[in-house]
Amino acid sequence: MSATAIAEPRRRRRRDPSFWALGALVGLILAFLYLPVIVLIVFSFNDNIVTTLPLRGFTLGWYEKMLANEEMIAAIRNSFYVAGAATLLTLLVGVPAAFALDRADFPGKTAFRRLVMLPLTLPGIITGISMLNLFRVLGFNLSLETVILGHGTALVAIVITQVYARLMRFDRRLEEASSDLGGRPWQTFLLVTLPNIRSAILGSALLAFTLSFDEIPVTFFLTGRDNTLPMYIYSTLRRGITPEINAIGTIIVVVSLALIFLSIYLLREPQRRSRAT
Repeated sequence: MSATAIAEPRRRRRRDPSFWALGALVGLILAFLYLPVIVLIVFSFNDNIVTTLPLRGFTLGWYEKMLANEEMIAAIRNSFYVAGAATLLTLLVGVPAAFALDRADFPGKTAFRRLVMLPLTLPGIITGISMLNLFRVLGFNLSLETVILGHGTALVAIVITQVYARLMRFDRRLEEASSDLGGRPWQTFLLVTLPNIRSAILGSALLAFTLSFDEIPVTFFLTGRDNTLPMYIYSTLRRGITPEINAIGTIIVVVSLALIFLSIYLLREPQRRSRAT
């Protein structure tokens, strides 16, 4: 088929009014979703303590004040601690669970595969209240550690589903070949299995870290005296929006987008590699 014949249907679609109507609808949806984020970023550079139009000038002063705010810096450290520990917890639980779903046969396997998705599909407020009741029954004091357990419970399904999906596409003959060549089970895992599922583990870990860092409902019920960054922002907003909040919000948006795109890249890398071969 010639290039002209291929290009002709595309030209007809572009001349179709419904094509432009669909494009306009997509543009409106994107504007509805991302215009508030753009406004947040713009006002983080506005040389005016009041968040209002017109813009008075450009400044980086709010970022400097943000970095000088000790309470905010402490909340950022707490958020990194919680998100990092929760991500590690999801990996320690999620990766073995994914292997169990892929490699083992046990009673109730189908029910288990469906139930692991429940914490992810439940509203965060339900997970938070449930975990709060559990910790009270066990006599645990609320702290950052209880937040870590709550986040790990809510996000472990991300790791399980992503790693399990990768294992289902994994060619088990590679492991058999390693065993036939004298490789021990731990050598086969480290040199054959792990490199093939590494991108799924890293991608799901980055996604879990991003969601944990920005999480509010579960954190609201399980946090003690130490604030995470989302909780600090929530408590500060009750006194009104300040440019410092816009500045830290901008940084969160940029870092979250970077982590999400990196996780998507890692999760799609084996698919591109398989198409190339």
